[in-house]
Amino acid sequence: MNQAYRIWLALGLGAALAACSGEPAAQKPIQVSNEPAEKQEIVVNNGAEPETLDPHKSSGVPEGNILNQLLVGLTGTDPDGKTVPALAEKWESADNQTWVFHLREAQWSNGDPITADDFVYSMRRVVDPLTASPYASYLGDAKVKNAEEIANGKAKPEELGVKALDAKTLQITLSSPVPYFPDMLVHSSTRPVNAKVVEKHGSKWTLPENFVGSGPLRITEWVVNEKIVLERNDKFFGNADNSISRLTVLPISSPITDVNRFKAGEIDMTYNDLPSDQFKQLKEEMGDQMKISPYLCTYYYEFNHRQAPFDNPKVRRALSLAFDRELFVEKIVGRGEAPAYQLTPTATQGMKDYVPDWKAWDKAKRLEEAKKLLQEAGYSAEKPLKFEILYNTNENHKKNAVAVAALWKENLGFVEAELNNQEWKTYLDGKRNGKFQMARSGWCGDYNEPSAFLNVFKSNNSSNYGRYNSPAYDDLMRRTLAPGVSSEERAELYHKAEAELDKDSASIFAYHYVSARLVKPYLSGYSDRDPLNYWQAKDWKVMKH
Repeated sequence: MNQAYRIWLALGLGAALAACSGEPAAQKPIQVSNEPAEKQEIVVNNGAEPETLDPHKSSGVPEGNILNQLLVGLTGTDPDGKTVPALAEKWESADNQTWVFHLREAQWSNGDPITADDFVYSMRRVVDPLTASPYASYLGDAKVKNAEEIANGKAKPEELGVKALDAKTLQITLSSPVPYFPDMLVHSSTRPVNAKVVEKHGSKWTLPENFVGSGPLRITEWVVNEKIVLERNDKFFGNADNSISRLTVLPISSPITDVNRFKAGEIDMTYNDLPSDQFKQLKEEMGDQMKISPYLCTYYYEFNHRQAPFDNPKVRRALSLAFDRELFVEKIVGRGEAPAYQLTPTATQGMKDYVPDWKAWDKAKRLEEAKKLLQEAGYSAEKPLKFEILYNTNENHKKNAVAVAALWKENLGFVEAELNNQEWKTYLDGKRNGKFQMARSGWCGDYNEPSAFLNVFKSNNSSNYGRYNSPAYDDLMRRTLAPGVSSEERAELYHKAEAELDKDSASIFAYHYVSARLVKPYLSGYSDRDPLNYWQAKDWKVMKH
């Protein structure tokens, strides 16, 4: 029995696909007019119940999707993913180190003016250790003066290199030049919050009755594990181009349920995680409604470097060598993803791709070396390697975890992986606190540049949940922003950083994502061109149908 077939049986895919092997069900075509519908209301699935809607305390994609509607930063992205002015009308820097941003006339949803002081307060809040932000290191990665020292408790928030020159002029001083700094400001962690509201309500400021935002929509209802309702913000500066009056966001974690509710007409747009078992059939049946696009995200299995057995580099290396990425992507995932041999997706701007030497080895050589390493680490048939794989509740993640466990069992024999699924918020909490041995992980770029991925594995990065620690790696990343470094030299340093991650088997990079979702044909303006997948309802319009 060959390997692929064994995994096929382990997953129960034969039966699942046999049940779906008939002719695609006939779908009634949706007739779409060129005229806007009277009701500009839509329902989308967001994949999970958000952990929080505080932009300085969130870290996941489901949270970011909602925050993109509620809050605006200095810069934003257009439908092509390009950085464009947002609350800042323009900006300048003579040296890529001192940046001056000129704010437009804009209001909070309660009518208060948005000022440079709002950004000063908010950026100080992100780096303040009292906030405990999962993105506490982000402004340090961006080289904002004193950000790293503040996050580490070695300086006061008031010493951050952010200053209001006047109500509409913000100066941000960096410790070294960062040519892509405005690109980094598209992320939700850099967006301002209303200081008066936060100070008044504390942790309850994100409740619908208290939330004050700056985006095209405002939150009006939040029923936990059921829905979040957003409605038009009449104070938004860009309302001339905003048609959507009501957006209902659902937290459906099951891709199968997501698709079924889309077919039933209850959802206008699915989450970008279509069930892999149904993907081929869905493409045949509903290809005109399927949107597939590049997506700057990497799916990987993260080691906890501070916990046995993955504090041993030989064990990490063995499992990486024995993981058949091509088989996994083709037979298990099957949506057009690319096998990953580096952290950074190859489509990322400014990336010089890294290819490890062992990629060219045949399967027999990889497995021989993997078994040798495990034996050197003290594992055998008499003493099997046992560990737990943590993943968040989702059919696709479960199927992937079952498959990877089966692959290791099939290829190595004395490997026993136990699966542990947790709901999204519990899963995030466990990862942040190091309560895992191996975890299903995914990282999506906060901006389109290799550092958006590679910064995560720096030893002091707040999103480095596996606690990978390499002085050599840290030094390479530090050098990328040294004075006088050219874009070509920076690309070479990124390449060396990827080599360092491979040398240490920092994680097992499985595949680079694609974004695949179903979108109703009457939802005009949806873009499949943004590799960051930062969808914004303000760009959409419901057409008569």
